[in-house]
Amino acid sequence: MASVRSYQGMTPKLGERVFVDSTAVVIGDVEIGEDSSVWPLTVIRGDMHKIRIGERTSVQDGSILHITHASDYNPGGYPLIIGDDVTIGHQAMLHGCTVGNRVLIGMKSMIMDGAVVEDEVIVGAGATVTPGKILKSGYVYMGSPAKQVRELSEKERSFFKYTAANYAKLKDKHAAEGYAED
Repeated sequence: MASVRSYQGMTPKLGERVFVDSTAVVIGDVEIGEDSSVWPLTVIRGDMHKIRIGERTSVQDGSILHITHASDYNPGGYPLIIGDDVTIGHQAMLHGCTVGNRVLIGMKSMIMDGAVVEDEVIVGAGATVTPGKILKSGYVYMGSPAKQVRELSEKERSFFKYTAANYAKLKDKHAAEGYAED
């Protein structure tokens, strides 16, 4: 699959039943967990640090996932770590951050270097999570810069697993029609 490429001896590792659309690019030190999906025109570039993506996580169309390399300005750099049952909306940008489990990242949102999104968080569409910010579990965050706006409802909490399962089923349908092949 041409869209999954080695870099400097590091080859992406895909878990069972992972879907990577043929127009997406996954490069280098990247691991993607079982039943996850990478949708059209997405870039996941683990070229100067590692990227780890959990199970049943959906990285939707046009998203960009990258790391922060180690330098004198940032010793150690920041890997990109994403948990299980995460839905990453269209055109989101995640850069050298950590995202917990059962998180919804809204369309066109940006999560920057060293930021931490704890478990069970909604990051609203278009939000900007500034470097080093911590988003506490159980809340909705919106705006630029992102601010806590309210607690999650029980319905929203149940939505995390629903949407993760829905995308796991959808990627199976796309894979069955050959959309993950060159």
